[in-house]
Amino acid sequence: MSERVKCLIIGSGPAGYTAAIYAGRANLSPVLYEGMLSGGQLTTTTEIENFPGYPEGVDGNQMMMDLRAQAERFGADIRFGIVTAVDFSGKPHKLTIDGEKEIEADTVIIATGASAKYLGLPDEHKYQGRGVSACATCDGFFYRKKTVAVVGGGDTACEEACYLASLCTKVYLIVRKPFLRASKVMQERVMKTPNIEVLFEHNTLGLFGEDAVEGAHVVRRLGEADEERYDIKIDGFFLAIGHHPNSEVFKPYVETDEAGYIKTQPYRPLTNVPGVFAAGDVADPIYRQAICAAASGCKAAMEAEKYIAAME
Repeated sequence: MSERVKCLIIGSGPAGYTAAIYAGRANLSPVLYEGMLSGGQLTTTTEIENFPGYPEGVDGNQMMMDLRAQAERFGADIRFGIVTAVDFSGKPHKLTIDGEKEIEADTVIIATGASAKYLGLPDEHKYQGRGVSACATCDGFFYRKKTVAVVGGGDTACEEACYLASLCTKVYLIVRKPFLRASKVMQERVMKTPNIEVLFEHNTLGLFGEDAVEGAHVVRRLGEADEERYDIKIDGFFLAIGHHPNSEVFKPYVETDEAGYIKTQPYRPLTNVPGVFAAGDVADPIYRQAICAAASGCKAAMEAEKYIAAME
């Protein structure tokens, strides 16, 4: 026998927990499955200073614990588990948890987030939260008047380098190719910023430091006759090579863009499947901020409440 619920929320970041708070207050008795990373990406951030309500800043884990407790206060049933299959071909929607348990849901809120792409270096995980970041807007403030490096050559990398240049003494932009892939306007902005140094044809081999990042091992023209290896001193290492939305399991039914981000209606979290909503970074290729994710979680829960009311 499968379990039947009114509102199933998939994901436990700011979008998922906020959706659970609103759905709980609307008496939808939401069930939330946390996914692979309980609390989402913010649990890998040591301190958050730009989320309203925390004037002194807050540890990422603590903020997610606060959101979880608030969701539970309003009756959200929060469970461990991963959605491994879905069937959105009819009503109710059918989902499989961990390849075993089946759940039927009147409404589904997808809040599975997007994972930052990494280079694959062991040091990236070693220094996670201690100098390695995938969000300049989130963590750049901690590197004021310091030296940092940004990896990437597209618009995102150039934007983050320019943003960090307004805070930091020096910014290295590490670019694998001999050119920038970014738009011309972003290329010009980078080249006109005096404290950004672009390292073309460079790869990062590793990071070093005792308790936190103190520098990076880099190589110029890897594999060529004039290959050159050396170290740069940095305090922060920012990845800007893209994000991967966690939408694979839903793609047979839910429309996504070329990068995999779930398509929603303008200003609303509605997908192409009635009763299925998307919130947070899985549907946001632009902003990827906790406050935006929380707002979209609120919208998704309100839309779910409307949908169920219409059904009844």
